[in-house]
Amino acid sequence: MFHIVLHEPQIAPNTGNIIRLAANTGFRLHLIEPLGFDFEERKLRRAGLDYHDLANVSRYPDFEAFLAQHPDRRIFALTTKAATSYSDVRFEAGDMLLFGSETAGLPPEIREGAAVTQALRLPMCNTSRSLNLSNAVAVVCYEAWRQHGFEGGI
Repeated sequence: MFHIVLHEPQIAPNTGNIIRLAANTGFRLHLIEPLGFDFEERKLRRAGLDYHDLANVSRYPDFEAFLAQHPDRRIFALTTKAATSYSDVRFEAGDMLLFGSETAGLPPEIREGAAVTQALRLPMCNTSRSLNLSNAVAVVCYEAWRQHGFEGGI
């Protein structure tokens, strides 16, 4: 299936919502540290509810450690700085959808780095700065899953 990758997420409830999303879609979740919260924080558990046990969540000390564990993967970096819309891509099983932190987004050295297959954006009004992280993740994940006929879903 697909992979959600969060680079240095800062807000526990967003990550909890994404844990629940991963559990409900069958996506695997990867968290790249440092995290802006204690992984055992009550707000994280509350947002993830009982889905935390169902989600496949991995943690990495940094981006390089993440890449070392996942060589030769297609990585799509979601950023407001991209020209290509997420809806213009044909996603493949195994693709990794990389999202930056709520406060800083993805650092330029990552979003423009050799490991990233392509940078993508979510369209929004030109007067807006960004979408909520968990909402952005949901939009892109469901598009990737839709392209594969919601395989494994009910």
